[in-house]
Amino acid sequence: MYNKYAIDHLIDLIEANNGIDDKEKLANLVQREFCLVQDRSVFSNDDFAIRFSQTKNIPMSNTVLSLSTLQKYDNRPVFVCIVTPTINYLQLINTTFLKKISHSSQELRMDNIKGSFNGSDIMSEIQGIKNEPCNFQALFAYHEGFSFEDNLERLVESTNGIVGRVQKFCVTADNIEMIFNSVSRASEFVTSRYYSDLRYDLDARVAKVQDAIAVAALIDNVNVRGRVIEYLITDNGSTLKEQIIKALFDHAPLPKFKTGDDLGDYAKDYVDFNTKTDIKTKVLFLDGNPKAYNIDKLLEFLAKEKSVYMIYLLGIGNNGEIIARLCSVYDERLLNNTNVIHHWAGRNSRGVAQFIGTGLVQILSEEDGTVISEEMALAYLQDLI
Repeated sequence: MYNKYAIDHLIDLIEANNGIDDKEKLANLVQREFCLVQDRSVFSNDDFAIRFSQTKNIPMSNTVLSLSTLQKYDNRPVFVCIVTPTINYLQLINTTFLKKISHSSQELRMDNIKGSFNGSDIMSEIQGIKNEPCNFQALFAYHEGFSFEDNLERLVESTNGIVGRVQKFCVTADNIEMIFNSVSRASEFVTSRYYSDLRYDLDARVAKVQDAIAVAALIDNVNVRGRVIEYLITDNGSTLKEQIIKALFDHAPLPKFKTGDDLGDYAKDYVDFNTKTDIKTKVLFLDGNPKAYNIDKLLEFLAKEKSVYMIYLLGIGNNGEIIARLCSVYDERLLNNTNVIHHWAGRNSRGVAQFIGTGLVQILSEEDGTVISEEMALAYLQDLI
């Protein structure tokens, strides 16, 4: 969660001490002002974590932090403050903003978190947005859409060339027609009785666990929150689901559970359509740009006969009230609020798409239904391919 008041105050304090040219003095000032706890080189509270470094030259080549240390704080804004003789520079260094791991990283794997990153490994710009104080809130909204594991897989590949779990889907002359035909299939589906059936099914599942969803919406970690709500909606009444609901109402630690890493969260087949639906939760009073889908997984699914991909938006308000909208992935409003995250596209991936949170809020506030512009959808697919 991004505490704008606290971080604006941090930015002002750092800038007010330009020219201090002493990272220890600046660290002491910031620590006292924000009651930060020091753990070796990292100072932190519930709102942010910060590491101070000193250099004469920008960009900085110094080692900043180990990846294992960053993991401890990655669910809140993490900054490096680079102290130079004249100016103090702040940058976000959460895992979303790292290019690779540079130092002692030969053994880095998904199951072996090793190595450190240098100042030169920090992205200075993400999606055309500069990594500087005036953009921190917008940038952290991007970061919240990804889990540490999402970023770890990307860093492992970019650091050591280890092939990721998802390979680039080979679009051939045989399957490209099926992919493009998915637009007309979607248009047919959303005007059929099957669309109403799927919507009723999902709405009924939400109604059964509405109170638990309202409690789960208060979970700070956006990825845990999404996975819990997804599980509550899609599980068909297991003992584990009952344990999760009890833990939510008792404010107790959640039991361990796993959600699938498939394209969609909920699959339902009809005579002429095979649907997958991704459940996207948007807490209406919080910022955040949720991860949408892996592009190669989407293309692979759309290349199958009868495939229809839907997005079920679940908006949760201040008092736990729930608004739901079932949209085609080709809904023109969604396409206008979808970004392809280019820095995720490694050698073996086309990257991922991410929804812009403010756009989702707008869709949730509008009338029910989904509108597909086939021309826009086909152009979007061509760009993805």
